[in-house]
Amino acid sequence: MKLHSSHTIDIYSALSESEMALPYVDAGISAGFPSPALDFVDMTIDLNKHLVKHPSATFYGRVKGQSLKNAGITDGDLLVIDRSLNPVNGKIAVCYIDGEFTAKRIKKTKDELWLLPENDDYEPIKVEKENDFVVWGIVTHVIKSV
Repeated sequence: MKLHSSHTIDIYSALSESEMALPYVDAGISAGFPSPALDFVDMTIDLNKHLVKHPSATFYGRVKGQSLKNAGITDGDLLVIDRSLNPVNGKIAVCYIDGEFTAKRIKKTKDELWLLPENDDYEPIKVEKENDFVVWGIVTHVIKSV
């Protein structure tokens, strides 16, 4: 269910109580010559159990834009966001600032907080006391479409 939509991100609730066992290759997948062992795959993985550590605090966000492209996060990628995690210097976070959501890397210094893009076409955002600001959640995984 979509909870919020803006020009930078769409945010969805996570329905983690469902189970979906998918085929899983535990030995890794060769990027060279094919392995005959793939014919005998019988393990499964449930992505909810793998990607969602705190179900009641986990949400998904669809990225809009290219401000994190140098971190490998691009337009259309799906972010797994955990609201129970504390903001840590250097982590990518979904933040709410002055009525807008944005995903940026957090940089905390002794006296300042910055939201840093991972694209030179975008300017860093210095968070000031007068900003309406909250770190909404920490990005734990990125799901890409190819």
